[in-house]
Amino acid sequence: MRPPAAWEHLPFFTDVFPGICTALAAETRAVLPPEAQVFAALDACAPNAVQVVILGQDPYPTPGHAHGLAFSADADVRPLPRSLGNIFQEMRADLGTCPPHGDLHFWADQGVLLLNDVLTVPAGDARGHRRLGWQKLVPQVLGAVSDRPRAFVLWGNDARAHAPLLEGFGHLVVQSAHPSPLSARRGFFGSRPFSTVNAWLRQHGHAPINWTTP
Repeated sequence: MRPPAAWEHLPFFTDVFPGICTALAAETRAVLPPEAQVFAALDACAPNAVQVVILGQDPYPTPGHAHGLAFSADADVRPLPRSLGNIFQEMRADLGTCPPHGDLHFWADQGVLLLNDVLTVPAGDARGHRRLGWQKLVPQVLGAVSDRPRAFVLWGNDARAHAPLLEGFGHLVVQSAHPSPLSARRGFFGSRPFSTVNAWLRQHGHAPINWTTP
């Protein structure tokens, strides 16, 4: 597994990543997403291209769902993963519409970094790799994109734990409960993250994100 070229300067990739690779090589269960897609989010957005960071928890544990972008799924996945279905429900309430499928690569193409706190998961075992050390990557990524004000959307307690790292840079930081069915009604629904981010981007002279139309 190769580190993403635009991010390989981060100390994580020399200090922590080799140990994660060793642990993954010893894993007897299927690991999601497929190896070639583990760094898909970072591959899609170099640091200087990032406009918005959406930080989640860990990949979908259902085989065929996770493909390396947090919350995203291949366009042919039906029904949608439940968290993504709730994201689209909130988007319809916020913006009046939502994408026709779950593949969010078109967000990444606009500079939306869809990053999970943990980048792998054993099939069928949500949060099963939370002790491998992946969480040490996120603070370094956040540091790398704090060279200018950006928008950050933190969904769930794991993501929100990183909020203190974002103070003092002029960032927009939108926090809420995770869109999971277990927590979406405890503050995710009604949070209007998409219009909030776009209003902030316009205010700072940036193009808004097209959230809805691939």
